[in-house]
Amino acid sequence: MRPQRQGTAIRASGILMPLSSLPGPWGIGTLGSEARRFVDFLAAAGQRYWQILPIGPTGYGDSPYQSFSAFAANPYLIDPETLVEQGLLQPQEAAAPFWGADPCRVDYGALWAGRGQLLQKAAGRLPEDDEGFCKFCAAERDWLDDYALFMALKEENGHESWLCWPRPVRLRQPQALAEAKERLAGRVFYWKAVQYLFFGQWRALKSYAAQKGVEIIGDIPIYVSADSSDVWAAPGLFQLDEEGRPTEVAGCPPDAFAAEGQVWGNPLYAWQAHAASGYAWWLRRLGHAGKVYDLLRIDHFRGLESYFAIPAGQPSAAGGHWCKGPGMDFIRAVKAALPGLTIIAEDLGYLTDEVRALRRASGFAGMKVLQFAFDSREPGDYLPHNYQRNAVVYTGTHDNIPTAAWQGQASPEDAAAARAYMAAAEEDLAPAFIRTALASVCDTAIIPMQDWLGLGAGARMNTPSRLDGNWQWRMAPGAASETLAARIRALTERYGRV
Repeated sequence: MRPQRQGTAIRASGILMPLSSLPGPWGIGTLGSEARRFVDFLAAAGQRYWQILPIGPTGYGDSPYQSFSAFAANPYLIDPETLVEQGLLQPQEAAAPFWGADPCRVDYGALWAGRGQLLQKAAGRLPEDDEGFCKFCAAERDWLDDYALFMALKEENGHESWLCWPRPVRLRQPQALAEAKERLAGRVFYWKAVQYLFFGQWRALKSYAAQKGVEIIGDIPIYVSADSSDVWAAPGLFQLDEEGRPTEVAGCPPDAFAAEGQVWGNPLYAWQAHAASGYAWWLRRLGHAGKVYDLLRIDHFRGLESYFAIPAGQPSAAGGHWCKGPGMDFIRAVKAALPGLTIIAEDLGYLTDEVRALRRASGFAGMKVLQFAFDSREPGDYLPHNYQRNAVVYTGTHDNIPTAAWQGQASPEDAAAARAYMAAAEEDLAPAFIRTALASVCDTAIIPMQDWLGLGAGARMNTPSRLDGNWQWRMAPGAASETLAARIRALTERYGRV
């Protein structure tokens, strides 16, 4: 079902599996044969949805939520084998050794050192007057031109943040930009070319998934990175000083999970400027995402009602304060301009009656996380007997520890409460989480792949507030087996989600 629809819901389920976590010989998951094999696995398992993490080019901390662009895609995910089939790489060029020491971890340092060289060879064989490339550049001009020049300038300036660039290009003085476009024309072409190659492969994968009855749920971070082409190209849409530096940044207040809160560092939106333009930038962003994915999850939905602002440069969130967001005015604009867009609202975290009311008024499906249901530090209404149909239930998200390890991490009292609620034996707690999610009244259930595989703490994707070691987990080759697909399908059928 489409989660925001009500009244004619169809029970369905899916699996949360980042593209980067797919197996394969390229050091990171790609859009090639392993991605199609995973689509086959989902179809065999009776799953309707494949939920992924953001696919933007990763920046600070290798996080997909800190991307150099809200529109561009990560070149690391381009499949070299497909480039060979297209004649853009020679077989021996794509027969590179494994990118990294561990096939079950992404080594971003190894990718940084070598993947660009491989893609440069492919881009160098793409004619500048290639018809498909020229059409792509024309269709995506409103973001692609700025992004490609931004990345070329970033290279020229030693990959420093744009805030450290020479003032003329930092502040986008017309003559400086014109000179940069001429001086860096070759690199601008390269950065456009890799986007063309990515989205060509993406369209093929999405078409393959559609043929198999699988829909892809994309993830849209509410904020963009300070070091992004989005902020550099449109500084008036963000809360910046006259030199382009954020005056306040995003984060969340102190709570039971983080005594000093969290300072994310993303620049905050100048919502009045967005409203004055009819939210044009956001409509372009969501319209673009609506073409890329079948459904969208908007991260940190509560920031549309009120957002937490922290003075720039503060080491903790203790000095922050709440500010009103755009609320229903923004949502009405989105619905009017993009009526076919299906949105899941990530309504987690510090919730108020106003946030709940906004989610209900939007009609978007909210999220329920079972691990939070049994966490005594979490004040939300995540116990299954409180669920509604218009919601998506998860055992955990990419920010949670895999459920098989949750029992050892949770307090003995919380683990005992979970066992009592689900009538589960101690050794059966993780499967009980999955059964409870699938049995719930929620129209949609999404289970992380780590939970289906019964993996422990080493398979955690992200630990919030931790600055390194995240976003690295990869599934072992062959783990998505026919036997596992049959087991998933049996449970999916049992709870009426096929």
